[in-house]
Amino acid sequence: MNKKEIAEIKKLFNKTCCHVTKICGCYVDAEKNIKTTIDQHFQMLDEEEMFKYINIFRGCLSGSIGKNLINLEFPRETESEGGTQEFLLRLRDSRLREEDLINEFYDKVIEHYNYPENYYIVLAHAAYDIPGITSDEMGLDDASVYVYEHLICAICPVKLDKSGLCYNSEANTIETKIREWLVDRPVHGFLFPAFNDRNTDIHAMLYYTRKSDDMNPSFMDNMFGCVRPLTSKNQNATFRTIIERSLGDECSFEAVKSIHESINELIEEQKDEPEPVVLDKNDVKNLIGNAGVSGDKLESFDSSFERIVQTEADNTSVESDDVRFVANNITNHKNLEIKTDDVVIKVNNEQAHHVETRIIDGVPYLMIQINGNVVLNGVVVHPDDPKLTAE
Repeated sequence: MNKKEIAEIKKLFNKTCCHVTKICGCYVDAEKNIKTTIDQHFQMLDEEEMFKYINIFRGCLSGSIGKNLINLEFPRETESEGGTQEFLLRLRDSRLREEDLINEFYDKVIEHYNYPENYYIVLAHAAYDIPGITSDEMGLDDASVYVYEHLICAICPVKLDKSGLCYNSEANTIETKIREWLVDRPVHGFLFPAFNDRNTDIHAMLYYTRKSDDMNPSFMDNMFGCVRPLTSKNQNATFRTIIERSLGDECSFEAVKSIHESINELIEEQKDEPEPVVLDKNDVKNLIGNAGVSGDKLESFDSSFERIVQTEADNTSVESDDVRFVANNITNHKNLEIKTDDVVIKVNNEQAHHVETRIIDGVPYLMIQINGNVVLNGVVVHPDDPKLTAE
C-alpha cells in the first residue's frame, strides 16, 4: 500500500462516519491469561467509547511506510488450507460472527506475541464501499464499484496510571487517587487484506509497529508467515556496512558524501509520489559506481553484498537479491552529520558542498566555509577575528 491508499482507509475512521461493523477484544495479563473479552456491534458502543476505538485504529495506520508501516506479501503455501493467510481470510469472511474462530485468533496471538506486561487485543471487521474516481482523481460518492471488506487489529499495552493526589468533588476533599488500568495507544497491529490499487488484495497485508526497530519478529513469523523485511534500523546498519566494505580503501569523505547526495536527490525528485523511494542491490551498485569507485570494487560488489546481507540481516528470511532499502531509512534527508572522536558537526544538506577535507602539512583537516555569523556558546563572533583567520 502507498501513502494515498493508506490515507484513504485512515480517513474512514472518523467521528462522523465509521465503516466498522463489529468489534471484538481480549484483555490478556502478563502471564498470558485471558482476563475478559468483548464482542459487540460497533454502532452499539456509546459515543465516547467509539471515539476512543477510532483513535486506536487510526494509530495502526500512522507513521512512515517502510519504518512503521510494513507491506507484507503472503507466500503461496500460506494460502492453502491450514495456512496463515487462509486462516485470516476465513476470519474476515466470517465477519467476526464465529466465536470459535475468534477464540482461535486470540489463542494464536497469545501464543506468539512476546510482551512482558498486560495488553489488550482489539479486532474489528469493516466494509468500505469503494467510490469510483474521475480521471482527475475526484471522488464519485454515488459510484461504488467494489466493497473492501477487511480486518484491522491493534495490540495495546494496558498500564496502571500514575499515582498521586486528586480532588474528590463529591466529598470536596483532596485524597489519594485510585490507580486504574488504562489502555495505551497500539504498539503493533495489522490491516488485512491490503488495499492495493484501491481494491482488495488478499495476497498482501499491512503491518504496524510503533517502534521501527521492534517488529516483534516471533509474532510476525508465526502469525502471518510472510517474509520479514529488515527493520529500518537494520537497513541503515546494513547499508553502512555495504558502503564501508565495498569501497574499502576508497571509502573517502567525498565518495560517501556523493552517495548520500544522490540518495537525497532521489528523495527530493519523488517527494510528491505516493510510493517511498526504495533501492535494490543494483541501485546501490550504481550509487557506488557514480561516486567514482574503481572498477575492481564494482566487480566484487555482488559477492560482497550477499555476504554482508547474510551476516547483517537480523535473522530474517529475506534473500539478498530481494533486500530493499527505503531511502529515508538510510540517509538523513535534512542534515549531513560528521563525527570524529571528539567532534559532531551537522550541516544542512543544501550547504554540504561547503564542507571538504584537506591535508595541511601532513595533517588531515575538515574544512567548512563560513557563511554568516559564527556563534560560540551563544555569543556571536566575527569571521574576521584574527583567531579565526588562517595564518
